[in-house]
Amino acid sequence: MFLQIRKRDDRIEPFNPTKITEAIFAAAKAVGGEDRQTAMELTIEVMNYLKKQKQLDDVPGVEEVQDAVEKVLIETGHARTAKAYILYREKRSRLREGRTELMDTVAEIVRETNRDNANVGNSPSAKILQIAEAASKSFYLRRLIPEDESRAHLEGDIYIHDLGWYGKTMTCLQIPLDRLLREGFNNGHGYIRPPKSIKTATALAAIILQSNQNDMHGGQSFAYFDRDLAPYVEIEKERQMKNLREVAGQLGTPMDDEKKLEKLALERTEDEVYQAMEGFIYNLNTMHSRAGAQVPFSSVNLGTDTSWAGRMVTKNFLLAFEKGLGKGEAPLFPNVIFKIKDGVNYEEDDPNYDLFKLSLRVACKRLQPNYSYQDASFNAPYREEEVAYMGCRTRVVANVNGPAVTNGRGNLSFTTINLPRLGIESGGDLTIFWQKLDQVMDLTIKQLLTRYNLQKKLRVKDFPFLMGQHLYLDSEGLKPDDPVEKAIRHGTLSTGFIGLAECLVALTGKHHGESPEAQALGLAIVSYMRRRCDEASKQHGLNFTLLATPAEQLSGKFTKLDQERYGILPGITDRDWYTNSFHVPVEYEIAALEKIKIEAPYHKYCNAGHISYVELPSAPHQNLEAFEKLIRAMCEADMGYFAVNFPVDICKECGYNGVIDTETCPKCHTEGQISRVRRITGYLSTLDMFNESKRAEEKNRKVHMRL
Repeated sequence: MFLQIRKRDDRIEPFNPTKITEAIFAAAKAVGGEDRQTAMELTIEVMNYLKKQKQLDDVPGVEEVQDAVEKVLIETGHARTAKAYILYREKRSRLREGRTELMDTVAEIVRETNRDNANVGNSPSAKILQIAEAASKSFYLRRLIPEDESRAHLEGDIYIHDLGWYGKTMTCLQIPLDRLLREGFNNGHGYIRPPKSIKTATALAAIILQSNQNDMHGGQSFAYFDRDLAPYVEIEKERQMKNLREVAGQLGTPMDDEKKLEKLALERTEDEVYQAMEGFIYNLNTMHSRAGAQVPFSSVNLGTDTSWAGRMVTKNFLLAFEKGLGKGEAPLFPNVIFKIKDGVNYEEDDPNYDLFKLSLRVACKRLQPNYSYQDASFNAPYREEEVAYMGCRTRVVANVNGPAVTNGRGNLSFTTINLPRLGIESGGDLTIFWQKLDQVMDLTIKQLLTRYNLQKKLRVKDFPFLMGQHLYLDSEGLKPDDPVEKAIRHGTLSTGFIGLAECLVALTGKHHGESPEAQALGLAIVSYMRRRCDEASKQHGLNFTLLATPAEQLSGKFTKLDQERYGILPGITDRDWYTNSFHVPVEYEIAALEKIKIEAPYHKYCNAGHISYVELPSAPHQNLEAFEKLIRAMCEADMGYFAVNFPVDICKECGYNGVIDTETCPKCHTEGQISRVRRITGYLSTLDMFNESKRAEEKNRKVHMRL
C-alpha cells in the first residue's frame, strides 16, 4: 500500500484510500447507486492498478490516482458512475483553477493596487475593495454567468464592465438634486431638512453624491446644477437683506435706501456663493465613498440658467474651480460639463455669453469644463429637455418605457465588443466580418439581458439611498421588499465598442483617419451596431443603446489577449493599447479640424455616450480666441460632447502650474513634487494613477493644433 501522495502544489501528505472510496460512492449516488461495499471493492481495484504502474516506494500524484479511478470504473462496467466521476472531477478542476487565479490576483493586489480605475487610491481600504471585487468577479464568472457569456469575456471577445458588481447594483444616475433639497432626505442616520442657506445646500449636495455613490458602482451627476441651486441663492439674498436691516436697526440707523440695501445684500450673497462653491469642490476632492477607497465619481452640468441666481451659481463655481485647491492644485472632481445652447450663451448678445467666455478661460487652465452642445442634430427630439452627461461620457435621455427625461435615470450596465478581433478573424472578407459582428451583437444583447434579469430582482431595501429616497424614476411608492424592476426599466443597457481604427486596418489596410473608404466603412459599422441596439429596444421593451466605450479598464486587456492569439500585427496589435472607441489613433499626425470632421459623424450613432478631444501642446490661456474657435468648430461639426487636452503639471509644494519637463519645480526648485494631471478617458487623474497601457497611450499622443 502507498503511504504518501503528492498534491497538486507538490506538498506530500499521507495516502488515504478512504478518500477514493468516498469519491467513487459520491459519483455512484449521483446516478442512483447506494452500494458502499462496491465502492470499497473498486477502491481495492484502483490500488492494485496503481501497484502495477508504480513501485511502492514511489509517491503517486493526485492526477495519477484520479486517472486510475476513471480507468477502473470504465473497465469494470460502471460507465454511468465513471461519467459522473469525470463530471465531478471537471467541476472541481474549474473551481480549483478559479481559486488559484483568484489567489494570484489577491497576491498582486496586496503587492500593489491595480490601475483598472484611476480614481481608486493606494489605501488599505482600496486594497480590500479590490480584493472583494476580485472574489466577486470569480464567483460570477464561475458560478452564475452562462458559460458562453463567461467564456467570451475570459477569452476577450467581449468585456463585461464592472463585473465585480454584476448582480449587486447598477452603474450611474442623474440625481434629482432639486427635489432632494426641496423635500429633505434621509441617508440612513436621520432626516436632513431642506437647507436655508447656499453653503448648507452645497454641503448637502456633496453628501448626496457621496451617499448615492455607496449604492452604485459608477458616476453620480447633477444635470441642472445651476438651476437646482438657484433657489438657495435667492434664500441667501433674503437672509442677507434681513441681517443688514437688523444690524442697521441695532445701530439706530434704519436703512431706507432699498437700492443700496439690495447692492450690499447682493455683494454679501456673492461672497457666500463663492465660499459655498469652493467648499463643494473641496468636499468632492477629499470626502470618500466605498469604505474610503475613492472620492465620489461626480459630475455637474451647468451654464444655461439665465436667472440672476443661476448665473451667480455658474459664475462662482467656475471661479472657484479656476482657483483650484489649497496650493493651487487642479481639482480632479467634479467632472464639469458646460452646456452650450443657441440663444442662451453661444452668441455675443446671448444672456450667458459672458459665462461661456469665463468657462473658456477656466478650461484653458484646468482642462475643464468639458462642453456639451445642446443644439446637435440628434438632440432635436429633446428640445424641451436639456441633455446632460455624466462620468466619462454617459448620456441618458430617450426612453421606451416612459418620459424622455434625464433626471432620475442612468445606465444599468454596459458590455464592450472587441472590434479589432472581428477584423483580424475576418481576414479582410467583409461578408465574414458582418456575420461575426452579428454573432457578437447577439451575444452582447443576450448578456445584457442576463444581467438585467438579475438586477431587476434586487429589492428596494438593497439600495437604502438610491431607492429608499426615490432617486430613480418611478421608485416612488415602492416598498422595502419590492423588486426594483419598475424603476430600473427606465435605465439603459449599453453595447460598447473599442478599436474601430484597428478593426478598419485589419479590414482595409488603413484606418479612418487615413482613408475616406475606411471612414465610410467605419460609419457603416457603427451605424449598423446602433440599428441592432434600436431593434433590441423594440423587441425587448428596454432601452438598449450604443456606447463609445471609455477604454480605461480595457486599455491593454484586449490587446494583450490578441497579441497572444495572433501575434504582432502592424497597425493592429503592435502597441500596448487599442484606440478608444471611434477615435482616430492618438499617435496619428492629423490637424485638429480634420480630426473633428472625421469623428463628429459618430456622435449621433452613440446615443449611450460619446466624447472627442483635440490635443494641444500646452495650456492655451494666451490665445483664448483660438480656443473659442476650436470649441465652436466642434459645435458646428455636430458633436455632442467634447473637450480639449493639454499637459497640466503642478508643483505640490508651491502651486506652480505649467508644463514642467523635469522633476524639479522651476519656481521653488523643490524636487519630486510634480503632479502631472491628464485626461484619462473623459475625466481627470494624475499620470501616476494611470495603468501601464494608458501611460503608454498618453506618451504617444500627438498634438493636433499648435497655438
